[in-house]
Amino acid sequence: NSSLARRRKKGMLSAFIFPMASTLQNPEEKAAVLLEALPYLQEFRDQVFLIKVGGSAMEDFTLVERLLRDIVFLEVVGVKPVLVHGGGKAISAAMAKAGLEPTFINGLRVTTDDAMEIVEATLSGEINQGLVTGIEKFGGQAKGIPGREIFEAERVPDLGRVGKVHSVNSDQVRDLIYVNTVPVVSPVAKESGTGLSLNVNADLAASAMAANLKVAKLIYLSDVIGLMEDPSDEDSLIPTLKCSEVDSLIESEVISGGMIPKVRSSIEALEAGVEKVHMIDGRLSHSLLLEIFTEQGVGTEIIQDK
Repeated sequence: NSSLARRRKKGMLSAFIFPMASTLQNPEEKAAVLLEALPYLQEFRDQVFLIKVGGSAMEDFTLVERLLRDIVFLEVVGVKPVLVHGGGKAISAAMAKAGLEPTFINGLRVTTDDAMEIVEATLSGEINQGLVTGIEKFGGQAKGIPGREIFEAERVPDLGRVGKVHSVNSDQVRDLIYVNTVPVVSPVAKESGTGLSLNVNADLAASAMAANLKVAKLIYLSDVIGLMEDPSDEDSLIPTLKCSEVDSLIESEVISGGMIPKVRSSIEALEAGVEKVHMIDGRLSHSLLLEIFTEQGVGTEIIQDK
């Protein structure tokens, strides 16, 4: 069964990369893992992957550390990772501490001037720098970039200091990739005309940057295993979704809520030159490596129709 196969892949690759588990395998199994990963290692060398992490995947310190270790692994084997992060729950906690009550309209945070100060300090300061420090802890090189230096946006009506990205200046990102340093970017934009900071949806910011860079992979790590035909049944995971299938799945409400803009922005990224989009569960240890370096993967991939 598919879920059993996913668990078996998880155990094999984790043991290869993390020595503590290596005693559970004999030499033939270890060799099998190496051989399975080899063609992917060859294919993805020097390719840029844009990884967006958010939701519950950012709340467990152990999972975040494993993700950052996996990102360092990618860089070591020749992949060029770029990290864009969210931080909604950390923002809500910081606002509560300041006595501000968060308000949402259609899932988007209403951001007042006072709230924007907290949003920017939390995203571009606390969370961003914490991720950079984590990458460096595992021997990688990383640099934080405040999103307002990358993204320019226009305001979304009725939401205060909330913006929609309309242009991306990725020069800094490209420069860091060139010197084997992981760019870590916060989802904050500069408002066109005023230069004020705006809070932007991290998924859509990641999609816009992926399109600008024309990355090989845009990878969303969140708190769901991927797209499912039945959201209550993980065995109904859709392993591969073609762009032509999206509209019918939205009509049948298989894709609904906040997943709709994420999927639609994924299609725009694919049409702009991104080769493949992946949606995986950041709560699964090493899901990033399992999706990329195993034949079956662990989430949903979105591809253009051939």
